[in-house]
Amino acid sequence: MGPLLTGSLWAVLSAVFVQFVSADQKPIRITAEAGQNIILPCRANDKWTIIVVEWGRTDLKEKEYVFRYRNDVIDPENQHPSFSNRVDLQGNQMKDGDVSLVLKKTTTDDRGTYECRVAQSGTDREKKLLGRVHLDVVSPPGESVSGPELPAASWFLMVE
Repeated sequence: MGPLLTGSLWAVLSAVFVQFVSADQKPIRITAEAGQNIILPCRANDKWTIIVVEWGRTDLKEKEYVFRYRNDVIDPENQHPSFSNRVDLQGNQMKDGDVSLVLKKTTTDDRGTYECRVAQSGTDREKKLLGRVHLDVVSPPGESVSGPELPAASWFLMVE
């Protein structure tokens, strides 16, 4: 094998290994306060054109998803209604393989494990799992999930 072929083979195997290892790692853990805009990170190989980007959450139905981009446009078909008008790609350009997801106005219902899948030209064009992000959303200080916290004396009066 010539040095050029050996170098090319090494580059391809390294890219496959990095992709395989990153998908098998434990999810990245992110904690956000309700109401915040957050970024769920994900990066694809920047050597090939991105054909499909799909973000899902493990507790959604099989055909539902959080966000999907295909055929050069955002695809709203089968998007879970709770994410409508609240998600987009960071920068919306996928520059340098960045397919990170921006989730706007987080709520406690956004808690869960998100998965980033990408299909690219120059590969087998199958969607590959590139990463997982576990998101925990907490109420802002001074608020509970159901509303503002009441002082302890108020709780006591309510119990009687």
